[in-house]
Amino acid sequence: MSVPRTDARTAHDAGVERLLESYLAVPPTATVRLAKPTSNLFRSRTAADGAGLDTSGLTNVIAVDPAARTADVAGMCTYEDLVAATLPHGLAPLVVPQLKTITLGGAVTGLGIESTSFRNGLPHESVLELDILTGAGELVTASPSEHADLYRAFPNSYGTLGYAVRLRIELEPVEPFVALTHLRFHALDDLVAAMDDIVETGQLDGVPVDYLDGVVFSADESYLCVGMQTAASGPVSDYTGRQIFYRSIQHDDGATHDRLTIHDYLWRWDTDWFWCSKAFGAQHPLVRRLWPGRLRRSSTYWKLMKLERRFDLGDRLEKLRGRPPRERVIQDVEVPVERCVEFLDWFLANVPIEPIWLCPLRLRDDGGSGWPLYPLRPGQTYVNVGFWSTVPVGQAEGETNRQIERKVGELDGHKSLYSDSYYPPEEFDRLYGGDAYRAAKATYDPDSRLLDLYEKAVQRR
Repeated sequence: MSVPRTDARTAHDAGVERLLESYLAVPPTATVRLAKPTSNLFRSRTAADGAGLDTSGLTNVIAVDPAARTADVAGMCTYEDLVAATLPHGLAPLVVPQLKTITLGGAVTGLGIESTSFRNGLPHESVLELDILTGAGELVTASPSEHADLYRAFPNSYGTLGYAVRLRIELEPVEPFVALTHLRFHALDDLVAAMDDIVETGQLDGVPVDYLDGVVFSADESYLCVGMQTAASGPVSDYTGRQIFYRSIQHDDGATHDRLTIHDYLWRWDTDWFWCSKAFGAQHPLVRRLWPGRLRRSSTYWKLMKLERRFDLGDRLEKLRGRPPRERVIQDVEVPVERCVEFLDWFLANVPIEPIWLCPLRLRDDGGSGWPLYPLRPGQTYVNVGFWSTVPVGQAEGETNRQIERKVGELDGHKSLYSDSYYPPEEFDRLYGGDAYRAAKATYDPDSRLLDLYEKAVQRR
């Protein structure tokens, strides 16, 4: 039986009405955009010309159905709010992206990943149906059997085909705790081989694995973080205070063990934005003691970064120190597991950024119609490699990012589009499903009220 949130469905219906009214208020010659107070995109964009669509009523969990293991969720609902609604039922989304303010609609139209992706794929694969406000101003329900072309093309379209208003997603049972094993490796070949074996067997030493990701600190220091759900009570660690999660996994050799509540495991990376809070001094013991706990979260660091970019504070400081400006290299790429070591070796030799995050993934859809705008191969294990920092600027704009794009292409990989991209139109078209995209665009946004994907992802409009 579906368990509605208090007045959530009524509020959602009212929110949809306001969204449609604000769409009609946009002049026919103006580009339609969302009015969003936050974002987890990391590319610069031109200033919007006019008010965006009103999404204020589209932030709730509408209903949770524990028996069917599904949830109806508004498109602008954050995963923080979604998890808070499902965990009391002993359920969680199949993939919970690492940062609390990522929205469900954002993770579907812009992709997402986490440590369940080796067994559950990507967030859009657990969507049963979704209501989309198209560029034509129509509210369309898309599913594998209804408007299937839009359902398949929506992931990785970044709001250029429409906006998710409501999504019905699958949920899975979870236990109250996660037992963690951190495995130390001294060679990247050994780490990737162990990761591939866990993905193939679903086990570590005969025990089923529920969560799997990893961290590379250097060529001779890397770790797999292996999680198993458990109902057994006992002491748990807390990395929301002075202790820092990614530092806790480091050790000299072999394996160490840890335990977290399921809630704290899902948000283990949010407190320090993986390790990027270091750039703001939040990992210094004195600063951490004074920094309010409620503000030690990714949304705070994102706001600080937005201010830094607005006033070019980082480049100003570099200039005072007599150093050149810096290029942002904030990227996630997917490479086939067989080419992962090759990419890591190249990256460590050419890009001065560490640590590096690793997250294996495999699509759930092994024989279906696929996801044409991000065409990963069914049955193939990929490794998401995440790296988020800056490097000295080169001779050309985006020089390091362009080198990474070329290397990923050589290795038959793909790059996410949430940050800066530099592909020429023809290559972009080939990599991101140009034919399928144009067909869906012609059907659901025939007057181009929404931006084009290339304009948005590469031209930063």
